[in-house]
This record gives sequence, structure tokens and C-alpha cells, in this order.
Amino acid sequence: MRIEMFMVGKLLTNCYVAACSKTKEAIIIDPGLDTIQEAQQILNFINGNSLKLKFIVNTHGHPDHTCGNGIIKEKFSVPVLIHGGDAEMLGESGRRFARAFGFEINAPPADRLLHDGDLIEIGEKSLRVMHTPGHSLGSICLIGEKEVFTGDTLFAGSIGRVDFLGSSRKDMRGSLRKIAALPDFLIVYPGHGPVTTIKEEKQANPFLCGL
Repeated sequence: MRIEMFMVGKLLTNCYVAACSKTKEAIIIDPGLDTIQEAQQILNFINGNSLKLKFIVNTHGHPDHTCGNGIIKEKFSVPVLIHGGDAEMLGESGRRFARAFGFEINAPPADRLLHDGDLIEIGEKSLRVMHTPGHSLGSICLIGEKEVFTGDTLFAGSIGRVDFLGSSRKDMRGSLRKIAALPDFLIVYPGHGPVTTIKEEKQANPFLCGL
């Protein structure tokens, strides 16, 4: 799987384009972009590599991961996918939450609700949805053959906040146990910060050690 990362938005969100190298089918994960200029670099990459965008996938519903959904959907006419636990955050409640943190989101309603165990097909590749609540009710990770996109559940050396409405320390701990059980070789592509691996996080992340 070919993966390209773009750092976007006022909170420096990692937005990913993940593509099947053979078929050129692709998805965009967490387009938390604020401006047309940020969108343009992503559009240039997709068009310049003749990629066929299939889905917009949100790892959770917070505005720094969803506020560019509308721009991308308008350009490519593709469905928005999010876990049902966070679907309402693409509606009016999400807009209120966004405004409280200084965001103006352009996030149309979800076209498809994701569930634990679902497969997102990208040409000859696929990503399996793993429900990982804690940072939000509907947070998910996306697991491939060699990679896992962890959204704001797991970062290099840290984890996502658990002090928002819909967050849960108890749920986060259960989700981290699921992540700790994944293969060590998986490359971790988090929602913010540098790329890491499951092995590195099990050795050095204080939130994963001993789980």
C-alpha cells in the first residue's frame, strides 16, 4: 500500500492518502484541512498520480479530522465513512463543538456508518476497522497488512485526550489493550505527530507498557 502523509490544519493533523499501487484506488483519511491551499496539495497528489479516490474515512468525528470532508467530497463526489458512535459529530452538534474550539467545519453527513470488523476495500488492499473508543465514542483504528492508522487513540509516546464529552479513560484502556495485541511489525500512522511502530510503543510508550 502506498501511503502519503499531509500535515494540515491549525492542530497539525496528519491527513493520509492510502492507495493500492496496482489498481490506483485510494482513500483519504482525516482531511482536517482548513484552507483551499491545503486542499490543493492533496488534490495535486491525487490527480498527479492518477489515483481514483473511493472514500473519505474519518478515524473519529473531532473537527480537526473532519473539517475538510466537504471540500474533498465536492471535488471527488465520494462517500464519507465514519463509525456510528461519532456520526452525529458531522451534524449540528459537531458544528457547535467545532465553533467552541475555533473551527468552521464543512462536513456533510456520513454516507456509510462503520462497525467493528468492517473491511474497507482499496483495490487489492483492504483496511480492517477496529473500534477503539476512549478519545471519542466512535474512534477507530484501520489495520492493514503492514500498517495501522490509529487516529487520536495512539500517538508516538502518548495517547489521545480523554477529557472531552464522549471520552472515557476506561474505554481508552480497553482500546489500548487491543492495540497492544497487534503485531509488533505494524507501522503506526497516528492522527498527530511522527510515525512509529507497535513494537516501539510497547517498549517505550508509558500508556502501552505492561498491557
